[in-house]
Amino acid sequence: MVLENVLIVDPIDGEYVGTVEFEERIYKVLRTERSTYKSILMPGFIDPHIHGVMGIDTMHASKLEFEKFKEYEALEGVWYFLPTTVTCQLEKLSKIEIPEDLKFHIEGPFISKKRKGAHDESYIVSPPADVIEMERYVSLDKIKIITVAPETETFSEFAKSCSHQGIRVSLGHSNANFETAKKSFDYGYRRITHFPNALSQIHHRDLGMVGAGLYLDFTVELIADGIHTCPEFVDFVYRIKRAQRIILITDSISATGMKDGYYILGELPVKVVDGKAQLEDGTIAGSTLRFSEAVKNFQKFTGCRLRELAIVSSYNSALDLGIEGGRIKEGYPAKLVELDGDLNIVKTWNF
Repeated sequence: MVLENVLIVDPIDGEYVGTVEFEERIYKVLRTERSTYKSILMPGFIDPHIHGVMGIDTMHASKLEFEKFKEYEALEGVWYFLPTTVTCQLEKLSKIEIPEDLKFHIEGPFISKKRKGAHDESYIVSPPADVIEMERYVSLDKIKIITVAPETETFSEFAKSCSHQGIRVSLGHSNANFETAKKSFDYGYRRITHFPNALSQIHHRDLGMVGAGLYLDFTVELIADGIHTCPEFVDFVYRIKRAQRIILITDSISATGMKDGYYILGELPVKVVDGKAQLEDGTIAGSTLRFSEAVKNFQKFTGCRLRELAIVSSYNSALDLGIEGGRIKEGYPAKLVELDGDLNIVKTWNF
């Protein structure tokens, strides 16, 4: 396959017009002196936090539905994603038939009841002292990220055991004060789930988790839907953290791509009106954001360069998850997305 006269957007080498030759891998990238181009070529997107799409929910999906899940995400330019769970009885994790080529983001039950968001409080518990105890419910090889509130009593032991097993710890759904957040940061746990949602807020006498996320060099997930975060806040975070510390996610649920109506998130009923998903009490319950929309929104909200867009939509996640991707460079897998000048998807490659 040869793509000629495209604007190549690489997170390291920058933006330039050229030609890309590839099959399963990229084997040649040629830079030209042209200033005009027919389309934009970016690294395929990665979504490390997604609960569902098009009527499919991670907690209830069959093997066939997971394959459909992958197909729907490919249409969004997403070549890799982490099916994300919600707070439940841990025994339920053993019933989820996740494909061999995917891994979980476990969100809950090791979170704060005060910052539970759209999670079932009745199942919230402290984490075990050792993540190996979770082998009873799900193979540790199938877990890539676990979201944990750092103020939980056994956080230190649990987080350390996760690191030993190659599992990323992400701080989230937390009511921790700044001191606790900083201690976690100093111990090396430097990732925050769907910032700034479901986190202790900034106060002038204690910066809380939100203040810690901005003040310290945390990497933060961001839902650029204009609902979880207004456009000005997205730009605010971008100005402080810059692209290098932001990971775009959707946090989307099964209602994504569907009509307004009633849906289920885990075991909780969700009502979607004008694309906004909420519990009966008004709590925001995930999103109906498509990843391609998140990409366009982030660029619109911040005015960032395309190179930075490639960083937040692909490269940072590839580094964070330790997977090969996020670049348009010789030797890398041919995970690519072609876009027009308005950032609409033209075609995707996911060899």
